Amino acid sequence: MSATSEPAAHSGGDLSRTQDAILAAYAELIEELGTADVSFRLIARRAGVGERTVFRNYAARVDLLLATAAWIERKIFLRQDSRSIFDMPLAIRAAMESYDHRPELAHVVAETTMRGISGAAPSPRRAMLEGMIDAEIPALEDAERTAIVAALAHLDSAATWVTFRREFGMDRNDIADAAAWAAEAVLDPIRSRVG
Repeated sequence: MSATSEPAAHSGGDLSRTQDAILAAYAELIEELGTADVSFRLIARRAGVGERTVFRNYAARVDLLLATAAWIERKIFLRQDSRSIFDMPLAIRAAMESYDHRPELAHVVAETTMRGISGAAPSPRRAMLEGMIDAEIPALEDAERTAIVAALAHLDSAATWVTFRREFGMDRNDIADAAAWAAEAVLDPIRSRVG
């Protein structure tokens, strides 16, 4: 790997191979050990780079955590885009099931966005939801549009999965059912307006 300084990427996009290896290593270690017990030295060893390379790319632990949470969302919890806003209940159900398969990583994504760490994207699929509504229901009033996007963006998140799991002690199927049902309830009032 290169010993030259590489720009740190927080939310994704264009990562170098080194950055990708560092984030993948940290994600693996989080699943094995949790976040508290993972040192930069251990991450470097797992990624096959020097410890200084990790520091050059992610000078502070918060930078590394933020970049890793974004990487996890993009690489591990990647979802197919829905063709219609009315397909979102199924997409949300699938998201809840994927979070349940990798709970440690879902917690990292949720905690990062819930704590409001600078640069975190609390609703990364917002633009997609807005685009689908604009295309399918262009006459929807701004207030109703905002409420629907906010509700669906909130339901389509690791934070929702963590809340259902921690607060309500729900299991995988109950979480998926509840999130999909809630999304259906949000969309029901506008179904008749699709033209």
